Amino acid sequence: MVYLLEYMYYNDYLYTLVYYFRRLGKPFLSILRNKLFSRRYHKLSYIHNPGTEPLKYKTVGSLLQETANKFSDRLAIIAREQDQKLSFREVLYQADRLAAGLRRIGLVPGDRVGIWAPNLVEWYLTYMACARGGYVLVNINPAYQPLELEYCVNKVGVKCLISPHTFKKQNYYQILSELSPELASSGPGKLKSKRMPSLQHVITISDDNLRGTYKYNDIVDYASSSIIEVIQSTQSKMEPDQACHIQFTSGTTGQPKAVIQTHFQLTNNSYFIGKRNELDRKHHNVCVQVPFFHAFGTVVTIGCATNHGATLVVPSPGYEPDKSLDAIRDEKCSIIYGTPTMYIDLITRQKERNEDISLEIAVSGGSSCSPHLFHEMKNILGVRKVKSVFGLTEATAVVFQSLYDDEEYEATSTVGYLSDHLEAKLIDEEGQSVPLGCPGELCVRGYCTTLGYYDDDQKTQELIGAYKWLKTGDQFMFEENGYGRIVGRLKEMIIRGGENIFPKEIEDCLNTHPDILEAHVIGIPHERLGEEVCACVKVLNESITLDNIRKYCKGKLAHFKIPSALRIVDSFPKTASGKIQKYQLLNSLKN
Repeated sequence: MVYLLEYMYYNDYLYTLVYYFRRLGKPFLSILRNKLFSRRYHKLSYIHNPGTEPLKYKTVGSLLQETANKFSDRLAIIAREQDQKLSFREVLYQADRLAAGLRRIGLVPGDRVGIWAPNLVEWYLTYMACARGGYVLVNINPAYQPLELEYCVNKVGVKCLISPHTFKKQNYYQILSELSPELASSGPGKLKSKRMPSLQHVITISDDNLRGTYKYNDIVDYASSSIIEVIQSTQSKMEPDQACHIQFTSGTTGQPKAVIQTHFQLTNNSYFIGKRNELDRKHHNVCVQVPFFHAFGTVVTIGCATNHGATLVVPSPGYEPDKSLDAIRDEKCSIIYGTPTMYIDLITRQKERNEDISLEIAVSGGSSCSPHLFHEMKNILGVRKVKSVFGLTEATAVVFQSLYDDEEYEATSTVGYLSDHLEAKLIDEEGQSVPLGCPGELCVRGYCTTLGYYDDDQKTQELIGAYKWLKTGDQFMFEENGYGRIVGRLKEMIIRGGENIFPKEIEDCLNTHPDILEAHVIGIPHERLGEEVCACVKVLNESITLDNIRKYCKGKLAHFKIPSALRIVDSFPKTASGKIQKYQLLNSLKN
């Protein structure tokens, strides 16, 4: 008996059994555990990775300066559709001119500059200019519609907004004019908007003369040598602990929350991500499929390339798999970034086109990479290594990531190893650490956790407790070797093709439909996208169709949030307290 108990304990079986019985109200097993076994055998789900290199105390602006000095003539970005190529030296020069032009029209360090645009070279330069000028860059999803944009601008007090005139079906100037009819009668920089009172300057990435706006190129031309010298001389006075970015992320309430990221967090997180992605081993051309506005774009893409001197190849302003294949072939890309959905699309097109390509590394994030997709990426795209990244905006970008020599299991069944200089633990509903091998909510602590949500102390306190542990809302399990596995999501978030979608916002929109009595939104499995948005509704008029729903949501929600599946129900499963049981709703749809 003693040998059996000892074997069970050494292999974590007994401790796990004790844990679950304790949760069921069996305290005598806790006494048994304490009597039979000493504390030294107690293994909790806790990991600490101290790293092998120290953190660097520098700003994004000084990082760009260092990289421009080191890799002066190396191409920093190739924007294929815009037919533009810029070296790191040219990026620094253009960034300082844009920063000086913004200073010339009245912006000062600390002002919030919103960028509402797809993957244009001007997006990239605005990122760098804000870092050099001390402005706080506010990343806004280019698919956002009027009410979504209005909320973001007002939430953080955006003073200057930069956007194109149009892109695809999105007319940015028209949306701005709808929100601020005063724009048409305002001089550039003189906007006084009733609905967005903080917004004074609108800059359009366009050659069109649009009333009330500056042209992007004119702002660059406003730079004088004296103001450029001021921008350059203030670099040493900027503190790395100052805010650099504000990125929006939604919560289960449906209202976007504004995550503050510092220069220190951005420069260091992107440095260590780049090392894991092997950008430090040689020069790489990186095919960029992910949007710049997302943490995958700003940190994993732009930040890593700036740290390690990689060249970003932007196939097109918006994601198009055929143009990605063209870019990989023509620019000899050795690394590619994307979500699993993007890789599925790329594989489909490559099977038809059979281009002569050979990728060394594919970095996948946003959702898990299946073993089948892993093999397809290797066999069809010629990828030598597939690497996973896992993280969240509140932790700057990445907290778990593949190591250099990971095998297929680590790349497909785990999210990788904990990032350098971070701690991670798993807790139960009561906030207690769970035993190794048991599922629990992932909490992380370290340099990269956000300063907080902008102007939202309550939500910040809910996110980060007194001991500085950030609660991710994701359910994890740890392996003994330090790798992490996602078990599920504690939150109701839907991940559709790498886009994070929160049901409450869609439900609020659907509940305003005159023929809908009650609406609840869930994610349903989808082969290509991972999950798809399904609206479950009780209706007054049973003739309502998915097409009706989609037309109603158009212009109110970003396109990726609009439901693509509809289920009409007679009632919703509820708890005794009246809360909707969404898992039961999902199960009922499967049956």
